[in-house]
Amino acid sequence: MNDDKKIIIFDTTLRDGEQSPGFSMNLQEKLEFAFQLKRLGVDVIEAGFPISSPGDFEAVKAVAQQVEGPQICGLARAMEKDIDRCWEAVQYSSRPRIHTFIATSNIHVEKKLKKTNKEVRDIAVKAVKRARGYTENVEFSTEDAARTDRDYICEVIEATIDAGAATINVPDTVGYSNPWEFGDLIAYIFEKVKNVHQAVISVHCHNDLGLAVSNSLAAVRSGARQVECTINGIGERAGNASLEEIVMNIETRKNFFDVHTNIHTEQIYPTSRLLTRFTGIGVQPNKAIVGANAFAHEAGIHQDGMLKERTTYEIMSPQSVGWTGHSMVLGKHSGRHAFTKRLEELGFHLEGESLEKAFDSFKELADLKKNVFDEDIIAIVDEQSRAADYGKYSLEDLSINIEKQQKPNAHVRLRSNGDIVEATGAGAGALDAAFSVIKQLTGMEDAVLVDYHVGAVTTGTDALGSANIILRKGDREVIGRGTDTDVLRASVKAFLNAVNRLIAGTEREKTYAV
Repeated sequence: MNDDKKIIIFDTTLRDGEQSPGFSMNLQEKLEFAFQLKRLGVDVIEAGFPISSPGDFEAVKAVAQQVEGPQICGLARAMEKDIDRCWEAVQYSSRPRIHTFIATSNIHVEKKLKKTNKEVRDIAVKAVKRARGYTENVEFSTEDAARTDRDYICEVIEATIDAGAATINVPDTVGYSNPWEFGDLIAYIFEKVKNVHQAVISVHCHNDLGLAVSNSLAAVRSGARQVECTINGIGERAGNASLEEIVMNIETRKNFFDVHTNIHTEQIYPTSRLLTRFTGIGVQPNKAIVGANAFAHEAGIHQDGMLKERTTYEIMSPQSVGWTGHSMVLGKHSGRHAFTKRLEELGFHLEGESLEKAFDSFKELADLKKNVFDEDIIAIVDEQSRAADYGKYSLEDLSINIEKQQKPNAHVRLRSNGDIVEATGAGAGALDAAFSVIKQLTGMEDAVLVDYHVGAVTTGTDALGSANIILRKGDREVIGRGTDTDVLRASVKAFLNAVNRLIAGTEREKTYAV
């Protein structure tokens, strides 16, 4: 049954979102996140760019093989080798999609592609036909559509629909447009393209001017029926349109937009938290929908109104997007059953050795602090997964010596494949000394510390310390994360985690597209 009021939610967190520096996930993380996207109810998962690297190919293939329900999509440039490789990865899905693209704006056609408009149109048609040889579910994107001549973009869209494209994506690749202009562009396409109703019109907006969500919603008002977006709005440069903001605009303003999605909104917050756990990058406190302050009311007049009637200042409930409304407190007397139940409520499904290790870590932490909060439990699971996935080196011992009038020195002992390596070194500060020793022990002397942040997982002087580090080697950047009741140890764990990621070689070269 054709539902012309339904908005198809195309999630590109695993592809475009992952193009953000340091945001890369390993295979297991991608799979776990794809399963969460299925629980969220997205219609299409763009799982990656198969030709960009062997790792990306394997990730797309694994998602296609294991995640049933959503369409599984791979990206491909308008080249035969890209399209063939994409199909090799997505063919295992019961609902595969090939998404191919080429730039159409004058600046891209002339300066980047060095082609004529006719040549680009012909390449686009050829690419769509090549993809149609594999599947009827073909999407074509006119890269940099917002800066493309309107009549030319209509010409390309009409030709690619004739060639068999089932979905036409109109991207604002560089975030140049505004809602009035972009909505008008979509309306123009519907007016001028003769066969436009033979395909779904999609939009993919970047946030360089902070208008990605607004532009996407303007496009929906003009007839677009697919929106491409990411969790937490992640993506290269300023990011993409935020899935949670798109969906909750449509949900909260049903009468205005007169459309709907299949998203299970109560899964929005858990999905957001899972992404921040995998990437180590949180959202700003005032971020719409999923920020820590999204449902906080501090002003006295607001609190008074909320006590009398929640809808005076609350246009949607925290529960509608999956906020639990409380943070369950566990302690050293809490048993395995209570711990396991809370894990499941937080979206973790551990068993066997993984559950035992997590429970042991919980009991150790409960001995150190009076109360263990949800955030602590999430940090425990996160710490465990980091050790399992990137564990060439683990921290056995750390000692820091700081004396007046002398440079601090650090003694670091690491375990690697059962062997112990250790060394002592001095530095400008305690962490500089420890990081220098780790680089020496692991052969990562040329790694450069790009960014470093510390914070508390919860409140209180006994809170777990959390550290995030960005480390660069050559043209690759990775994020390292660490938690500990001691902030120095948390920082050293984060640095070591980043080193292990560099050694594991899990980061792929970033490829710009769409």
